[in-house]
Amino acid sequence: MEANAPYIVQRVLEYGQMDDWYLIRNYYGLDRIKEIATQLRSLDPKALSYIAAITNTPRSQFRCYTSKP
Repeated sequence: MEANAPYIVQRVLEYGQMDDWYLIRNYYGLDRIKEIATQLRSLDPKALSYIAAITNTPRSQFRCYTSKP
């Protein structure tokens, strides 16, 4: 889970159930998830809004928000 943390976080945010969210939140912690999510190149708009609201971080600080393809 450490080697593939960005992949796991992105997949859980986009496609995961609440049980999956609780699992990664307990494993990585909210600060680490925020750190990983801010560096993701792409993220679903709903997932971006969710993680921004949960961590109280403006969407403009996320890499996927500032560098749209």
